[in-house]
Amino acid sequence: MTTILLKHISHLARFDGVLRDAGTEISDGFVLIRDNVIAACGPMADCPESAEQSVDRLLDMSDHVVMPGMVNTHHHFYQNLTRVMVQDDELFVWLKTLYPIWARLDDRAMATASRMAMAELIMSGCTTSSDHQYIMPNDCTLDTPIRVAQEMGLRFHAARGAMSRGESKGGLPPDSCVEEEDDILQDAERLIGTHHDMSDHAMTRIVLAPCSAFSVTQGLMKDAAALARAHDGVRLHSHIAEVLSEEEYCIETYGMRSVAYAESCDWLGPDVWFAHSIFLNDAEIRAFAETGTGATFCPSAHMRCGLGIMRTREMLDAGVVVGLGVDGSASNDTSNMFSEVRFAQFLQRVAPDRYLSEAPGGRGGFGGTPTALSVREALWMATRGGAHLLGRDDIGQIAAGKSADLIAVKRTQLGMAGTQRDPLAALVMCGPLNVDYSFVNGVPLVEQGSFTRLDIDAALRDHSETMERIYA
Repeated sequence: MTTILLKHISHLARFDGVLRDAGTEISDGFVLIRDNVIAACGPMADCPESAEQSVDRLLDMSDHVVMPGMVNTHHHFYQNLTRVMVQDDELFVWLKTLYPIWARLDDRAMATASRMAMAELIMSGCTTSSDHQYIMPNDCTLDTPIRVAQEMGLRFHAARGAMSRGESKGGLPPDSCVEEEDDILQDAERLIGTHHDMSDHAMTRIVLAPCSAFSVTQGLMKDAAALARAHDGVRLHSHIAEVLSEEEYCIETYGMRSVAYAESCDWLGPDVWFAHSIFLNDAEIRAFAETGTGATFCPSAHMRCGLGIMRTREMLDAGVVVGLGVDGSASNDTSNMFSEVRFAQFLQRVAPDRYLSEAPGGRGGFGGTPTALSVREALWMATRGGAHLLGRDDIGQIAAGKSADLIAVKRTQLGMAGTQRDPLAALVMCGPLNVDYSFVNGVPLVEQGSFTRLDIDAALRDHSETMERIYA
């Protein structure tokens, strides 16, 4: 048994409450880790006297803010091989430009891209991530990012994505990028049998994730839902209402909007979460709330691609569980969770709330509201909200019996000066910042700002060489 004591934590935010806030916040706190589980936590005055003498490692956190590790609920790891491309076009043009490049990727490239994405996530405070790999060209398999996650130590929900409806069948992707539906379902069954772990504190779980209404058939959506529900804890994930042209496609192809289409495929429910969900109307928000369907807010991608602003405030107020996602590193160009929390808060504050009809000189612009989303609500989405979307009650908070997934950020650094009044808010409003320590399942992945399991220079060289090989 390995024990680690984090003592004299300057500010400990546990996110152990039931509301959208940080729950218990403690000055001068402690966390005791025993193997992969949090054994005890609270004010330093309540720390067992014997703890300091009996633990294997003792870490003084008197200049650190400690909080649960964050949960990334939507990503496309492989896309960091196509960063800063198609900078000024709308989504469908962006996709059709990149599909042929992604079709050239191989399994080695997928491993390289996965390693880079995970490194960025870990350094920015993420301890659990989902990844939506919906293109499987050449010899690619989902087993590879699973293996890389095990090497890196990241808790991982691997989403077996798929595209089956190519251009010849009325879909958006070229036929060279799609798979046969029987093959998709057989591989999904294999992955569940090989990797899906429903035990407490599990490091790997499988998600079934047909890509979108414009890249798979209605039959595959229904079959995927049935297959997932035939297995314990296999959840469903896809894109929805990401762009207005998607709504137009659904109406033209299926005779209904995207949420009604999802419902027709049995894709609303507490085991389902969708990325983006930007163009939901009032009735569709109610449908999400009533069925327990969740949503991922990806603010950086929404801004980068000019998609729109998700109605996050209204969804939260209606009872929809919302998490955060960095989205693919070609539609965001980074994989930084602290950035995502920051932009989630700020973007909601400028969401149209009222028109300034009496602006000097005439009507101009629109107004938002500074109370639209608080720091603690944004961080709740990045921790407890994300955990809920993935079907986890053992992560996203610091409490006895929960998985030992937590991060520590140094307060005594440039950018954090003057934040003594609210150091937790400073992690968001003064960032983005890197972690000083990261623990996943009780294992330190970052110590004093450096990776413990990754040679970052070698990883960067490998990434550069892979780029040259793919683009040659």
